[in-house]
Amino acid sequence: MQHIHETWQELFDQYDFDLDQIYDSNEIIYPKQDDLFKVFEMDVNDIKIVLLGQDPYHNPGQAHGLSFSVPEGVSIPPSLRNIYKELQIEFPERNYVFNSGNLKRWFEEEKIFLLNASLSVIKNKPSSHMSVWQEFTNDLIKFISEKNRKCIFLLLGNFAKSKQEYIKNKKNIVLGTHPSPLSASKGFFNSEIFKKVETKLGQKINWNN
Repeated sequence: MQHIHETWQELFDQYDFDLDQIYDSNEIIYPKQDDLFKVFEMDVNDIKIVLLGQDPYHNPGQAHGLSFSVPEGVSIPPSLRNIYKELQIEFPERNYVFNSGNLKRWFEEEKIFLLNASLSVIKNKPSSHMSVWQEFTNDLIKFISEKNRKCIFLLLGNFAKSKQEYIKNKKNIVLGTHPSPLSASKGFFNSEIFKKVETKLGQKINWNN
């Protein structure tokens, strides 16, 4: 296994993933295998916010194991660009400037758990591995909810909202519209969603990346 923090052992012991079967195919799979379990480098007890995505990016060079995030030097995807825009709307006094789509600092320093409901995807085939991962990530959401009673679950869009049933502490859920270009103007922009997260969390987050 990759660098999985020991606090996840109890969950992983219930599953036996055949990564060779997932990756040893004629298809190109994202992210690369070394990044598949990247999010689990974080101690479950350290999580402040769970930001739930649906699928890894399915175009070359984008997915690297963290939801919404792309590696340095890769064009910022539209949904993430809209997240940045909303952060600038909500916190003008903080003078946020976002030059990259890499959210590694959010993950490492702000303890934002950047989870996709499907951990892998076939190139250019959205949701192609959802059936492989859905039971595990549903159990994962439940596991986090039980082990970490303080963290906030930020659920954007109908898919993410459907995962509420796995979260024990309902008061820690923040619901919002998905930031994709199709829906951002229908309830995401000017929603003060990130202010709501900070209020529930009881502390400020440095959203700079």
